Amino acid sequence: MKMSFVDALKEDSWDALRAAPKVDLHCHAYFSTRRHNLEARLGCRLDPPPEKMNKLGGMIVYAMDVLDPHLRNRETIEFVAESALRDAIGDGVVMMEISFDIRRAAYYEDGLTGVVGHLRELVSRFQPQIELRPELGIPRQAASDPKLMSRAHEAIGLGFFQSIDLYDHQEACEPEDVESLYAEAKAAGMKLKAHVGEFGGAEEVRRTVELLELDEVQHGIGAAESVEVMRWLAGNGIRLNVCPTSNVMLDAVPDMASHPIRLLFENGVPVTVNSDDPMIFDQSVTDEYRNLYRAGVFSADELDEIRRASLKGVVNRVANCPEL
Repeated sequence: MKMSFVDALKEDSWDALRAAPKVDLHCHAYFSTRRHNLEARLGCRLDPPPEKMNKLGGMIVYAMDVLDPHLRNRETIEFVAESALRDAIGDGVVMMEISFDIRRAAYYEDGLTGVVGHLRELVSRFQPQIELRPELGIPRQAASDPKLMSRAHEAIGLGFFQSIDLYDHQEACEPEDVESLYAEAKAAGMKLKAHVGEFGGAEEVRRTVELLELDEVQHGIGAAESVEVMRWLAGNGIRLNVCPTSNVMLDAVPDMASHPIRLLFENGVPVTVNSDDPMIFDQSVTDEYRNLYRAGVFSADELDEIRRASLKGVVNRVANCPEL
């Protein structure tokens, strides 16, 4: 008899946990596979990150020093994306929204055409094991770069990417700087996301959601500072795609046991559990569910409730998800 997700958490049955269907709605393609996969390709060991990094800046220093020198070519970034999908399939993930940075086009002679060509091939090759929903990733620095902004508008016009995400240092641009880009993405039928509230406060979360008309927030844990904002998010059905280990390692929260995802959940805010950058944080979605359970943040039944809610809306053509 197949073990339930609840029992798998209680009995710490790794195989049963991995077999349970899940989604990953917050994952960056550039760092989307586990570090050991890249090490096997390179034939060398890569230094792991420190257990605590100094916010986003500390992560970028580690990534630039250790990982980035090995990733700056088309063959490797394609390997990473393909390997990430295999990782996810083995982890029971039935749908992924992976963010592909607009700067990825620089690795292709034909620019965005080459990027989309590779992604179409991935979508086709890995279906029906997993549904890949490519996401357009916009670094905040692009707001002051006319060439990147032009490319971002071009990418939206292709009608291929299913969602859009804004990320990187929040001080690099205000949400007003990308308001027209997001309006265009909305008109194209794309899901609207942005990183906000990872380190900032609750009001900045609400302001960004309102201004860009976001459907979902990447991280958004700063909303836990305000009951009013949490109730506003809950009332408007704004989901937060949370990455617990990322938040701990980047010192947005002190430890897993005190993670504010608990408070968000208690105040009715829809939340999901996601991987973020597996190459850096070395955690799968299954790992993150297990981490939250072992830290006492949620009961097994509550985590199963979160998992099942995250599966709603997943296209039914995914063959290995009987819970849909």
